[in-house]
Amino acid sequence: MGEEVRPARASSRPRDGRAAGSRPQGVQQEPRPAAARQPTPRQAAARPRTVRPRPDALPARPAARGGARGAAGGGARAGAGRAGSRVGPSAQGGRRAVVPAAPTLTLPSWFAARTGSPHGRQRALLVGVVAILFLFACRLVQVQAVEGPDLAAEALRGRLVSGTLLPRRGDILDAEGKVMATSVTRYDILVDQTLVPGWKRYEEGRLLGQGAEALAEVLAPILDRPVAELAADLVGDRRGKYVARGVLPETWAAIKALRIAFINAEETSERKYPNGNVAGNILGFVNSEGVGSAGVELSQQAELRGTDGSYLLEQDPRGALIPTGEKERVEAVDGRDVELTIISDLQWKAQDALEKAARTYGATYGNVVVSDTRTGQILALAETSTVDPADLASTDPANWGSRAVSNVFEPGSTAKVITMSAALETGAWTPTSQFTVPDTYVTDNGQTIRDSHPHDEQRLTLAGIFAESSNTGTVMIGEKIPMQVRYDYLAKFGFGQRTGIGMPGESAGILHPVEKWDGRTRWNVLFGQGVAVTAIQSNEVFATIANGGVRNTPRIIRGYRDADGTYEAVTPAATARVVSEETADTVLAMMETVVSDGTGTLAAVPGYRIAGKTGTAQAPNPLTGSYDHFVASFNGIAPADDPRIAVSVSLYADKLLYGGDSAAPVFADVTAFALQHLGIEPSGSKPPSIPVEW
Repeated sequence: MGEEVRPARASSRPRDGRAAGSRPQGVQQEPRPAAARQPTPRQAAARPRTVRPRPDALPARPAARGGARGAAGGGARAGAGRAGSRVGPSAQGGRRAVVPAAPTLTLPSWFAARTGSPHGRQRALLVGVVAILFLFACRLVQVQAVEGPDLAAEALRGRLVSGTLLPRRGDILDAEGKVMATSVTRYDILVDQTLVPGWKRYEEGRLLGQGAEALAEVLAPILDRPVAELAADLVGDRRGKYVARGVLPETWAAIKALRIAFINAEETSERKYPNGNVAGNILGFVNSEGVGSAGVELSQQAELRGTDGSYLLEQDPRGALIPTGEKERVEAVDGRDVELTIISDLQWKAQDALEKAARTYGATYGNVVVSDTRTGQILALAETSTVDPADLASTDPANWGSRAVSNVFEPGSTAKVITMSAALETGAWTPTSQFTVPDTYVTDNGQTIRDSHPHDEQRLTLAGIFAESSNTGTVMIGEKIPMQVRYDYLAKFGFGQRTGIGMPGESAGILHPVEKWDGRTRWNVLFGQGVAVTAIQSNEVFATIANGGVRNTPRIIRGYRDADGTYEAVTPAATARVVSEETADTVLAMMETVVSDGTGTLAAVPGYRIAGKTGTAQAPNPLTGSYDHFVASFNGIAPADDPRIAVSVSLYADKLLYGGDSAAPVFADVTAFALQHLGIEPSGSKPPSIPVEW
């Protein structure tokens, strides 16, 4: 029935002799473009493509009779350009009509369209992907290997919080181990204000409040602050706002128990002075930063302060500690305890006696120095209007330090001890040398010297001149002592130089060189005028006589104690012999006559032999510096038969006071207490008898 005859494949060689690839009849060849006339090598190498035109595009051809046979016989005989025919039923009588097959067109190789190989695109894509991956890899290496440590370190720094661990400041103790200054732990409370608004207060699962007001209601009872005032401090954008300072450890413990992450505390310390103003002039005080600002607190700052420690911890952005985070802690080294030579009970007694005397005699200022004659240790250094280190506001700043080591005055007649020592040590005179002493004396250079009060001529020995404290007699003794020798002995006893007591602000006093002495000064220095000393320097003269003529360095620091209990005693400074022991003993005996027969009878202490010397001189006002005051003094030694302590008393007033009347009674009161406190037995012998008149 319907049989389909397929056209035979075109032969490789055309039968009609046309050139291969020539276009069959009926197909119009388009003119070649100019560029195509010279095919490229690549076009020449490309295989020709066979294109089959649509049937409706070809002209009709009459059916070939032998088409069927040609088809049956194989396509070998089919000419180039011929095609097989399809046989279909005819419109007339059912005969089949032969439909000619579409001819096959073969285009030249140079005209063929390029099909495009996928390998190039694949290679390009692969190269692009590799390049991108390479860039990512390079960046990864840069971030991980090159910048990684720095980036990690920077991130860690953002999480780390460092701080300083403050050491505990050392205590200050008296010579008997009693605490005179100590430090207690306190805390400053800080709040991160930025986190307060989000804080919520719950009670039994029920929300009671949120934010600053709710938090203030919780903290106010603990901090003892009004709720409204505290709530105002909680509002803001500061990451660390102080809401309380110096709270007790139990207060911080109560706050910490609330477990509020954004409330923290800084550990601080508060300095306490349990004895009030006792030795306040010696102890000094610390400032708000805990740094010594006066007295021993200042001079011993390096020992008391200790060494800071440090901490390093890691926290999250909310300020909470990361338990597994990096931590580093270097413990602080606490300061050393400083042990003074001061006896706090004796210090209290001296201050109390001074205050009573100041009220009695109208003194504007006074001081008492008690020293151990064998070691140079200062046992008491008392002053009127002593500061309470814990209450600076109640004391005049002029009294915050120790004027006993900073203010100077003319020693007056107490300096006659040096003149007598020089006269005996040089052999110029003896204790029994005889003098006729007037109340007015004119020197060889025309200077007129007067005694403190008019009197008839007195027949006095050298010891008598000393006992009566005669200025005219002292000048007569000094005529045999060259000016340079006078200066040398003043310097040997410590005038014009700091003692090295270890107190801040110590003055060296005033001792001008001989070349600067005028016609008056050369005589005045013999009885304590024209020179200036501190209370410590004045006491040092008498301590030297009591120590057999050997001068010790006054000191107020006895030793140091570490936190582990290790004690380090202060090594005494080198001593210096000023006069011979014989001269010192003779002067000491002469000083006893001052108390037994002279101007210092009110300094006597029952049961003890007392040696001393009164003094009265002009002095600058201790507050204003104007030269409108008088200083009355008494310096003494007890017991005279076995010296243990030297006690010096000075009273300043805007009126004339005599040392024997005002200062001597204070000496007796303080010395009696000191002898009993130290357990020194009463004297067992009588004083030697030295004639004072002839």
